[in-house]
Amino acid sequence: MDSPGHAGSAVQDGRAHVPLLVIGAGPYGLSTAAHAKRHGIGPLVVGDPMGFWRHNMPKEMLLRSGTDWHLDADEIDTFEAFLTQRGIDPATVPPVPLATFIEYADWFCAQTGIQPRPILVSQLENVDRRFSVTFEDGRRLTADAVVAAPGIASFPVVPKWVPASLSEARWSHTSALVQFEHLQGARVLVVGGRQSAFEWAALLAEAGAAAVHVVYRHDAPSFETSHWAFVDELMDSTIRIPGWFRRLSTAERDAISQRFWAEGRLKLEPWLTPRLPEDIVHPRPHTAVASCRELPTGEIDVKLSSGDSLEVDHVLLATGYRPDLAKVTYLQPLLDRIETTDGFPMLDDHFQTSVPGLFMPGFVATRDFGPFFGFVRGCPAAATLIVAALLDREARLEAAPGDTLTAPGT
Repeated sequence: MDSPGHAGSAVQDGRAHVPLLVIGAGPYGLSTAAHAKRHGIGPLVVGDPMGFWRHNMPKEMLLRSGTDWHLDADEIDTFEAFLTQRGIDPATVPPVPLATFIEYADWFCAQTGIQPRPILVSQLENVDRRFSVTFEDGRRLTADAVVAAPGIASFPVVPKWVPASLSEARWSHTSALVQFEHLQGARVLVVGGRQSAFEWAALLAEAGAAAVHVVYRHDAPSFETSHWAFVDELMDSTIRIPGWFRRLSTAERDAISQRFWAEGRLKLEPWLTPRLPEDIVHPRPHTAVASCRELPTGEIDVKLSSGDSLEVDHVLLATGYRPDLAKVTYLQPLLDRIETTDGFPMLDDHFQTSVPGLFMPGFVATRDFGPFFGFVRGCPAAATLIVAALLDREARLEAAPGDTLTAPGT
């Protein structure tokens, strides 16, 4: 077994085995790796460090979270510790610039000794109670346990009418549109009415778009500050009480989801308001796209459910994300063994899938652990629970060689 913090050298010097492989170098992967390392488990983290944040979010983006949301399950290298070290008063920071949080993630890696390897996994298999990993460059290794943290990059929701009606160059999802210069002077239809829809509308307006029509089915959201303090108790319960969220009654789970919906969806940050000029950004609540077609002139003709017609140059989907493990390419060899419901993996009380030793935190865990695990706020709790399971596994293997982790339903 590699010593803690040095498992990453296995890929470079040809050694074929690591105790823990973390696939995905976003917030959940980094948080879990750092907590594992502090508890004596040497992790190898692979993936583009904070790749989605760097490449799939506009550099001008502002975050909705406060400075109390961080990556460290041990409460040492927090976001506020990072700011304080730089002489910045955390109270003066919100709204948090995207670049500042990425800088924090880089600092967190340096502080904890986590060194993500920017290589991609092409295939993950489970053979003889170990995981066999093949990288895109052909190198291979084995691992005792794997944390797969695919984030949201593979799961954008694209309504069927979009690719059926429009050529690829005429539409995009917010996950792919991060530069706006080419839309200067353009008329854009934004489909969706939550934070991303209006933030991208603001960015489009600032980039010089001629008109931005924001179309959504629900009531117009309010522009007021969201309050997330209620999440603290939910996080504590998740850690203290095994399976806490899934064991709530349907009514109790629905109440939590509604509270999240009210804070995260029905409210939009007030700092957006002055960035949405009324002569450019046109909200259209209680409205949907009825039809859409490209005209010979190059324009896009859009018919709305309200009866109105629009001519636009580009359609932007702010339609969110929906998990579907079948879209995670490296999981293909294991899909027949990973139990799922509606595209979500079925997880045990420690984020373990039905394949013993394979853990999946983050957005894909929201069905079993609650909506707060689609946010950075859930990172410390997920890391705590996963590492507890890994330590328990190590203890049981030492006591009874050949034992395996218990999977859901066994």
